[in-house]
Amino acid sequence: MGDTLAELRALMASHSPPLDALVVPSEDYHQSEYVSARDKRRQFVSGFTGSAGLALITTNEARLWTDGRYFLQATQELSDQWILMRMGEDPAVDIWIADNLSEDAAVGIDPWCISIDTAQKWENAFVRKGQKLVQTSTNLVDEVWKNRAPVETNPVIVHPMEFSGRSVADKLKDLREKLIQEKARGIIITALDEVAWLYNIRGSDVSYCPVVHAYAIVTSSSAFFYVDKRKVSSEVNLYFEENGIEVREYSAVSSDVTLLASNKLNSKKAETTGNGTTEAEENNYDLIWADPGSCCYALYIKLNSDKVLLQQSPLALAKALKNPVELEGLKKAHIRDGAAVVQYLVWLDKQMQEIYGASGYFLEGEEVTKKKQLQTLKLTEVTASDKLESFRAAKEHFRGLSFPTISSVGPNAAIIHYAPQAEACAELNPDSIYLFDSGAQYLDGTTDITRTVHFGKPSEHEKACYTAVLKGHIALGNARFPNGTNGNALDILARVPLWKNGLDYRHGTGHGIGSYLNVHEGPHLISFRPHARNVPLQSSMTVTDEPGYYEDGSFGIRLENVLIIKEADTKFNFGDKGYLSFEHITWAPYQTKLIDLSLLTPEELGWLNAYHTKCSISDKVDRFEPFNT
Repeated sequence: MGDTLAELRALMASHSPPLDALVVPSEDYHQSEYVSARDKRRQFVSGFTGSAGLALITTNEARLWTDGRYFLQATQELSDQWILMRMGEDPAVDIWIADNLSEDAAVGIDPWCISIDTAQKWENAFVRKGQKLVQTSTNLVDEVWKNRAPVETNPVIVHPMEFSGRSVADKLKDLREKLIQEKARGIIITALDEVAWLYNIRGSDVSYCPVVHAYAIVTSSSAFFYVDKRKVSSEVNLYFEENGIEVREYSAVSSDVTLLASNKLNSKKAETTGNGTTEAEENNYDLIWADPGSCCYALYIKLNSDKVLLQQSPLALAKALKNPVELEGLKKAHIRDGAAVVQYLVWLDKQMQEIYGASGYFLEGEEVTKKKQLQTLKLTEVTASDKLESFRAAKEHFRGLSFPTISSVGPNAAIIHYAPQAEACAELNPDSIYLFDSGAQYLDGTTDITRTVHFGKPSEHEKACYTAVLKGHIALGNARFPNGTNGNALDILARVPLWKNGLDYRHGTGHGIGSYLNVHEGPHLISFRPHARNVPLQSSMTVTDEPGYYEDGSFGIRLENVLIIKEADTKFNFGDKGYLSFEHITWAPYQTKLIDLSLLTPEELGWLNAYHTKCSISDKVDRFEPFNT
């Protein structure tokens, strides 16, 4: 790591102009949350493996910013060459640069890896000190990264109508109507899940996310798909042709955005007819739509800044509002997924009793009586999660996991996004809490579920904490609220039972989930963070319900279900707004021996019993009745 920083500082010094600092963000050219191995530049330079964070390298310091999910993990992974900056507690990176670097300091960025929003925000922060953002012509990290993963040529796959529920023609029609509404003649689409959703395609360019490294440009009469053409078979190419989409090389997006800016971007079809316009294109609009949060700065600077519509992509909301086929697919996927989780719990309960002499999932033994009865066998966080994956892999339409399984014992469960490694992970322990947060990609839906269990005798404190988390989970899931309510307004519902005891958690409470797409999907979310106010929750959206509590060095608790937002049947309808509620689609039991029943209200207990009945689980027997699959 020291060599890497020294090499980068040498490149910074020899750069024209010399750089006083270099920003290395987590994101790729598409501002993705999860990136491919060759795009994990921030992980390479810092050693920090979390999905969110930003590295800043100055001539004499290296700092890493990350959010509350990763504070504990970052302290463990960063070497003493790095200083951890806690988002929400320490100054933001732009403020820190403005306050700590010299006047006229040059801050280097790769404009392909920075969003329009971020670049403009930083420029505004730096201007008062005369500091400047300098765009590097190449990515300096790539120049020192000797063992960088090669480019992969994974095939583009058509996602059929039986799963997508809407045709490409229908989606393009809606998008072009949005362009007219906003007086725009074209849009640049850079978010990988938006490109995949619009063109009904999927791929495997990013682990756990069935997306393709690609851009799209859509105008009133043309549609383009920018991709490594080696990924497109003749059959898939024909599919694009039939849908009026022209396939171009991935790198051509740069020059085509320049053409788009000057209204000279024509499809081959238009060029061969000698007519660059069609009836559909006969408008005088000159705005180009770019999403400031997902479009990179490198493409934005090729546009005329006074002719750009900087507004969230209309596809973000369109994708979040699931159609009936997607909703049905998600429900079916979650039933199969719940079956896999229950099978796993049955298997794990048996193993913990046989190998470790644990009292088990249902019973509370005072002590483990047959500690490690089978000396040759042991369960680790990784071998356990591999077994869970095998149960999922046997289900219909399984295509892989939706994120690396968080399989965490005791103190590791306090690391919110813990990623166990086979060579250094913990062994399961009947005297400790076990938290597993996992999900899968099925052709008909994406899943994400967290359960926390104990196979021995949990302490009264652990039970009280688990029950507080469960109460918050139930309160949010049972909420009814008027149309127009955002996720920031609802976040408190999941925290109040924890707050009563002076407890809390540092992450948001819910995120959207894709339909065989990304496990984290916007534009809505349920969170204390201000941007959760941006989009109201709407009927047919999906959202998770996942409060938690974490004691560093001791244990962690989280419970997570996926919910569908639907219209509520309320007795009254104040203000004629219409009211909304949630429908649970995740089916796996909560461990009753971790619940302090004296802390539950009759309503909460009634809900819990009704939920367990739907899960086909009876808490009055000493074994599971696994789902019938």
